[in-house]
Amino acid sequence: MFVISMIGVVLGCQSQNASPSSAAPWSFPTASPPNVPRSAQRGSPGEKGPRSEHRGPPGAADGVVPDGVTVFDDAVPAVANLDPALLKALHRAATDAANDRIKFYVNSGWRSPAYQNQLLREAVSKYGSEKEAARWVATAATSLHVKGEAVDIGHSGATMWLSKHGAEYGLCQIYRNETWHYELRPEAIDHGCPRMYADPTQDPRMRK
Repeated sequence: MFVISMIGVVLGCQSQNASPSSAAPWSFPTASPPNVPRSAQRGSPGEKGPRSEHRGPPGAADGVVPDGVTVFDDAVPAVANLDPALLKALHRAATDAANDRIKFYVNSGWRSPAYQNQLLREAVSKYGSEKEAARWVATAATSLHVKGEAVDIGHSGATMWLSKHGAEYGLCQIYRNETWHYELRPEAIDHGCPRMYADPTQDPRMRK
């Protein structure tokens, strides 16, 4: 019995003194930290953090217009980013229209390409085809709103006032189907507004 006990003690000591490599000659792959996106675990050189997967919906910075905005609200990007000459003409016209108790609201002005593309997608969904949508919404590449050269005016009293007096300020309705869409035509002050297109599909600028 004494010999058997001694053998057990010796074997136990050898087991305790064995190195980790001899006790476990294989290794396991290191697991990634839980709940951490893969893009954050291993970024490209120069990256300071994970990149967002997608952009949120367009907001005021893209040209979305809150209710009640007028042509004088220059702090709103949709108004502030309009062509300065167009904005100046709108200010002059709106100041004179106020004498008739008419206020020029802005339904839409400058738009970012992202916002314009969203509007086009919505129009295709609404009208059922790109061809029909083109009668109402241009592409980001051709839109005069993206360039800051067009403004959609509300309400009906303002558009009626502009239909009578807009040419005096170089402000012209361009499309017959869009009574709210106005652009600057300085020559209209002396020669009147040009003939309107039936809709944007008839405008050569939309075919670029």
